[in-house]
Amino acid sequence: MTIVQPPPSALSPDLVARFKAIVGDKYAVTDPQEAAPYLTEERGLFRGHSPLVLRPGSTEEVAAICKLASETRTALVPQGGNTGLVGGQIPHGEVVISTRRLDKIRAVDTQSNTMTVEAGVILANAQQRAAEADRLFPLSLGSEGSCTIGGNLSTNAGGIAALAYGIARDLAIGLEVVLADGRIMRGLSSLKKDNTGYNLRDLFIGAEGTLGIITAATVKLFPKPRSVETAFAAITAPADALTLLDLSRSIAAGSLTSFELIPQIAIDFVVRHGPSIRAPISGTHPWYVLMEISSPRDDARDTLEAILAKGMEDGVVHDAVIAANLDQRNAFWKLREVISPAQKPEGGSIKHDVSVPVAAVPDFLAEADAAVTRLIPGARPFAFGHLGDGNIHYNVSQPVGADTAGFLARWHDVNTIVHGVVKKHGGSISAEHGIGVMKRDELPHVKDGVALEVMRAIKHLLDPLNIMNPGKVL
Repeated sequence: MTIVQPPPSALSPDLVARFKAIVGDKYAVTDPQEAAPYLTEERGLFRGHSPLVLRPGSTEEVAAICKLASETRTALVPQGGNTGLVGGQIPHGEVVISTRRLDKIRAVDTQSNTMTVEAGVILANAQQRAAEADRLFPLSLGSEGSCTIGGNLSTNAGGIAALAYGIARDLAIGLEVVLADGRIMRGLSSLKKDNTGYNLRDLFIGAEGTLGIITAATVKLFPKPRSVETAFAAITAPADALTLLDLSRSIAAGSLTSFELIPQIAIDFVVRHGPSIRAPISGTHPWYVLMEISSPRDDARDTLEAILAKGMEDGVVHDAVIAANLDQRNAFWKLREVISPAQKPEGGSIKHDVSVPVAAVPDFLAEADAAVTRLIPGARPFAFGHLGDGNIHYNVSQPVGADTAGFLARWHDVNTIVHGVVKKHGGSISAEHGIGVMKRDELPHVKDGVALEVMRAIKHLLDPLNIMNPGKVL
């Protein structure tokens, strides 16, 4: 099946006026300077252009926009907090629909442990509202202060608590979605059991706005932990991290909520370039694990101490420190949060968001490191991430003193090598960031052919005019 090409980006003054009338002049942006924040992401890798940015304040306004866009074959790009990393939210001539004004928390139901939120609700605000109700909304990302629930669901975000609670798809029970022709699919049920036909909800989660626009969601809440303990542990190799992970699961069971793998090079970069951050453990060690226990009882500290004691007894853990207070815990997580930006002062960085089976992580890292340094002698592999679910951010920093532009020109070559190793181990080239435009052309090489045909058929059925985020994913 062929996806038709997107329509031209030029809008007549009359059509601009019709779109403006839906949201009001105050919420329609045509001035280039005012529109600039919607046209590029913070790293500057993706820059776009748009004749019009619309900021609807209700689901009905989104529906009216889509209906008019369908009638006039006007292409649209939905955008939340604009924190995406693969270019899926950046327009290339399309009209931008910013969901940031859809920022209401419609309901919190502590009996069913659900919360209904609009797409523009900032993730941190959703977390705070859940906490005020003595509940936990566990989705947690480095960008949680600016990313939105709609964007999280559209990209099927993962984060640091996926080990225990799952990814965005696992946390959504129901969705409200505006389709390309302006119809509203109202599916905000809080039912955990509902076998009335196809699961349409999951079509739109991870679709990056190519099938419709998520305007609201009912999400799961959990009991708020009574005790949370966090530790940094020094280890020798990723294989030791797997041993520690197994040990932790055995002792902590479901209370192990985060398990992050961090290399010494990341500590070096963060200490050198981070905002007054110190290494949690003295000396240098090849690898570290940042782990967290969250318990409904007051036993998290005892559990974490038991894990580390056993790890040291078995020779897996060489040194460790448990956060003594909330400030130290926050410092541990701040270090983890700034790992990626700490690479920037070191020059060019070629990044990958991949996943492999957890047991394959050590072999993947060893093989990818060897292949990358053969291709570019002196390149500095920089792998970190969510070991508990096999999601590794395999970044490669340029050789010291190398020409940055020349190094970044090898992006495709490095991607090909790294993704080849990923494929060998049965992994995925996109674990939590999505496809967007960055990985769109590579998708046919790694996705089952029949699955791709089904994806194209669904796209054609729901968006026959290809006006919903055209050129992204497919």
